[in-house]
Amino acid sequence: MAFRADASLDIGTGHIMRCLTLAKQLKIKGDECFFICRAHEGNLIEYLESEAMEVISLPKSNRFENNIKPLKHLAHGSWLGVSWQQDSQETLQAIVGRDVDCLVVDHYALDVSWEQMLREKVRSIFVIDDLADRKHNCFALLDQNYGRKASDYKGLLANECLRLIGPEFALLRPEFSELRQFSLKRRANYKLETILVNLGGVDQSNLTSKIIDALSQLVFKAPVEIMVVLGSTNPNVVDVRQSAKMSRHNVSVKVGVNNMAELMASSDLAIGAAGSTTWERFSLGVPSILMSIAENQAPALNALAESRCIYKLSSETIVQDLIRFFEQSDIGEHLFSLSKNGRELCDALGVQKIAKIIRNQCEG
Repeated sequence: MAFRADASLDIGTGHIMRCLTLAKQLKIKGDECFFICRAHEGNLIEYLESEAMEVISLPKSNRFENNIKPLKHLAHGSWLGVSWQQDSQETLQAIVGRDVDCLVVDHYALDVSWEQMLREKVRSIFVIDDLADRKHNCFALLDQNYGRKASDYKGLLANECLRLIGPEFALLRPEFSELRQFSLKRRANYKLETILVNLGGVDQSNLTSKIIDALSQLVFKAPVEIMVVLGSTNPNVVDVRQSAKMSRHNVSVKVGVNNMAELMASSDLAIGAAGSTTWERFSLGVPSILMSIAENQAPALNALAESRCIYKLSSETIVQDLIRFFEQSDIGEHLFSLSKNGRELCDALGVQKIAKIIRNQCEG
């Protein structure tokens, strides 16, 4: 099994992390897996290797520093760093001599043109997407976002392509299913003692510090501990630590943790981004205050807010929104309601379902 995905300061870490979850599940079943990643600034190549994954590194390019623009029909074309033609050739070179049963593609800058070039050398292609904004050539597509419909991909996929839509297929690590019962049980009588703040793996605009500063303006009825988790490639660690030090609350800052599920299960409320981590929080029943830090996160954020699965936070009115949330007279009941609505959307078993589908395709 081969995986084509990237991480960078612009792309973030989510694509790599969910692919790693799937790759680990496939390896448990006996499949060999390797990654093909471009060495962008903020990549996770070394991290993948530390997780016992083979990685073929594609060279970083200065193409866009030379003012050569990406193709207009791909909204995120610049994330590739090179032309799709060059990337396809380099990817083909990376798999020379390998028998690839399935190529998993998780990249907003790649579409049907790139995939058709690879189809000659791999048996099957599986696509992970969130946007429904371009055509694909694959046997199945996963879009784990809430509010997405299979019909959103009409005209973008062949009729026979399997559409796996919704958070029931979210790619979560095994520890989330293992801790689900514990996490849900401890929320029977709701309290607010620990707040977890995590704005994704990069948070380049440093919204984390803004949230810490906003929380510092609030006075809680009882002492509250605030845990801040940053990705290992976060460029604002020093600033975040300074904001934590200046806060009126007890704020701890953790960088590059490997026990995120445990931290979530032990928290009473999460404040974060509406990315793939949303489904991790939901699987553990963690009530969540979420905001959009990327354009593609807005549709799911709005749909979840309308369904009362989360409390929506705007980057423009962070302080006002948080004051409005914490001043609710029935905040305990509200937290329990958010927990209940979220947990019903995601059972934490998506990765097992997806791995089975891929393996059945390869064995069929």
